[in-house]
Amino acid sequence: MLGKSDILIRGGAVADGTGAPVREADVALKDGRVVAIGKDLGNASEEIDARGKLVTPGFVDIHTHYDGQAVWDSRMQPSSWHGVTTAVMGNCGVGFAPVREGDRQRLIELMEGVEDIPGAALHEGLSWSWESFGDYLDALEARPRDIDICAQLPHGALRVFVMGERGARLEAANPDDIAAMRRLAREAAEAGAIGFSTSRTLNHRTITGDPTPSLRATEDELLAIAMGLKDAGRGVLEFISDWNTPDAETEFAMVRRLVAQSGRPLSFSLGQRHSEPHAWRKLLELTDAAAREGLSIRAQVAPRPIGVLLGLQGSRNPFFSLRAYREIADRPLEERVAIMRQPEFRKRLLEEAKELPTGDAAHRRLAAFDRMFALGDPPDYEPPLSDSIAARAAREGRAAADLAYDILLEQDGRSFILAPFANYADGNLEVCRQMLDHPHTLVGLGDGGAHVSIISDASFSTYLLAHWGRDRASGRFPIERLVRKHTQDNARAVGLLDRGVLAPGMKGDVNVIDLDRLRVERPYMSADLPAGGKRLLQPARGYVATIVSGQVTYRDGEPTAALPGRLVRGPQAAPAAA
Repeated sequence: MLGKSDILIRGGAVADGTGAPVREADVALKDGRVVAIGKDLGNASEEIDARGKLVTPGFVDIHTHYDGQAVWDSRMQPSSWHGVTTAVMGNCGVGFAPVREGDRQRLIELMEGVEDIPGAALHEGLSWSWESFGDYLDALEARPRDIDICAQLPHGALRVFVMGERGARLEAANPDDIAAMRRLAREAAEAGAIGFSTSRTLNHRTITGDPTPSLRATEDELLAIAMGLKDAGRGVLEFISDWNTPDAETEFAMVRRLVAQSGRPLSFSLGQRHSEPHAWRKLLELTDAAAREGLSIRAQVAPRPIGVLLGLQGSRNPFFSLRAYREIADRPLEERVAIMRQPEFRKRLLEEAKELPTGDAAHRRLAAFDRMFALGDPPDYEPPLSDSIAARAAREGRAAADLAYDILLEQDGRSFILAPFANYADGNLEVCRQMLDHPHTLVGLGDGGAHVSIISDASFSTYLLAHWGRDRASGRFPIERLVRKHTQDNARAVGLLDRGVLAPGMKGDVNVIDLDRLRVERPYMSADLPAGGKRLLQPARGYVATIVSGQVTYRDGEPTAALPGRLVRGPQAAPAAA
C-alpha cells in the first residue's frame, strides 16, 4: 500500500507527457519524485485539488539565455511563470565560460550584441569567479533557483579562450587551436555541460558590430569540438546558421558529417524567412533524409511569429531614428509621452518621417506598417493582415505613421506594436502549424533571458497550449500531443531521461493548469536587472501550481519560498522505476 505522500494532486486530467490520451487520475509525489498515478492513492501532507484542471509534467525549455541571470538571480523569470521547470541555456554560441580575465569585456559585448542583454547589467551582475567552464558550473551550482538549469559550452567563448584576438578576428584555427578546443570540449562535458552550441549567422554581432567569433569556423574545427563530446561520451550539439555557405544543401551536408562522425545529436534553429518564405521546407526535407539514415538531427521551431515589440518603453519604435525623437529619447517615459501629445511636436515628427529615404534598410523595416500590428491586451499573435497598421490607416483615410503614433501613446506610452520578421509571410501561422506537426521538430527558440528590450517570447510554452490546443479556429492539436512536444520530446532531445513524463520514479516536476483560464498577459517593462537595467516581462494566467522536485514553487502565478531548482550536470539516466 502506498504510504503517505508529500503532495497528492487529486482528480486532474493527466497528460502524462508520452502523448497518451488525457485521463483522470491522482498523482502522488514523495521525496522529489513521482511515486504513483491512479486512484485512491491514500493521503498526503499536502493535497492539490485538480478537478477540472490539466496536470502535466513540468515544461522543458531547450533554448534560453539565462547564462548571466542565473549567476545573480534565483528566479528564472519569466520562464518559471510559464510552467518551465528545466531550462537549457548557453545557446547560439554565446556565454561566459571559459574566459580569461582580459576577455571578459569581449564576452559581455558579444552577449549584449547577440542577445540584447544590457552590458551595464552584466558588468554589475557577473561575479567572474571562474575561468574554466567547470569553474562556471561550480558558480552556478552555488545558488538555489526556482527551476533546474543546464548549461551548454558556447563556441564564441571557447574560441576566444583558445585563440584570443585571432579567434575574434575570425582567423582559421590552426592544428594546435583545434586540438585545444577538442580537449576543452571533453573537459566541459565531463564537468557537466549538457552540450555545445555554435552560431554561423551574420545576424549575430557584438554590440560594436563585429561578427560572432564562430561565424567562419571550419568544418575541422567544428568536428574536433564534436569529437570532444564523443570523447566524453555525452553532450548534444546546437547549431544556428544562415544556410548559405554556399547553400543550404552544402551546409547541411557538413552538419550530417558532424553528427555521423561524432555520434552526438544535433538541433538547429528553423523559421520562415519572409525574404525566402519556402526555404524552411528544404531544411525539413534534408532533416527527413538524415533521419531515414539514422542521424539524430532535429529542428527547433517556434509556435508563433518571431518578431520584435516596438514601443516607447523599449529600445526601438518606428520613429526612434528620427531627429525629433532622438532629442527626447533619453527623457523619462511620462515626459516623452507628454511631449509627443503636443500637436506641434507631432506635426514635426510625422513630417520628418515622410522625408526619410526609402532606400534606407533600417527605415524600411521600421516603416513596414503593412506587417505591423497593435499587440493588444490580451496579446494577439495571429492577427489578420486586415488588422495591420497600414490596412487600418487606409480604412480610416490617414497615413499609417499617424496611426502608429497614436498606438505608441496608448496606455500612457506602455503599449506595443508587434512587428513579425519570421513565420508570418502569409499573415497567419499556418507555417508554424506545419512545423509543429513535423515528426523531427522540437519546440524551442523562446530565448528566455535574452532580447530583453524588444522581444518577449519566453511565454511560448503558455501560448503553445492556449492557442494551439484551445483557441485557434482551425488546425488545433490534441492537448496531449502539445504537452509531449514540450516535455518528453524536449527532455529526451537533450539527454534528460529522468523528467518530462509523469510516471513512478520520474522527477517530481509538475504543472497544474486551469486550461480554461490559461493565457499570456500583456508584456510590460521592468527595471529590475542589475544596475537598474530594463527588461520586458510577460506573466501568465492559469497556472494553479508549478512543482519542481516535489516542492510547490508557484501558486496561482505567485512564487512561494521554495527554491528547489538546481544545476543539472550533463545527461540524466531514466530511473529504474520508470
